[in-house]
Amino acid sequence: MSFAERLRLLRTERQLSQVQVAAGIGIAWRNYQRLEAQTSLPNYRNLLALADFFQVSLDYLAGRTDRREVNR
Repeated sequence: MSFAERLRLLRTERQLSQVQVAAGIGIAWRNYQRLEAQTSLPNYRNLLALADFFQVSLDYLAGRTDRREVNR
């Protein structure tokens, strides 16, 4: 599963709009839309913000594992 697919899955599981997620991580809605459309990749700050927002690990977002848990 790609980064964009995982992002869309996490958002829809929580029944959130793209606008709500964008506001939650502090980016413009259009920029978030590009992430789900696979026309853009997040910078490091936004990647961390997305992982924190959805409470998943960076490895899960990147598709390196199917385990969502954050290792602390």
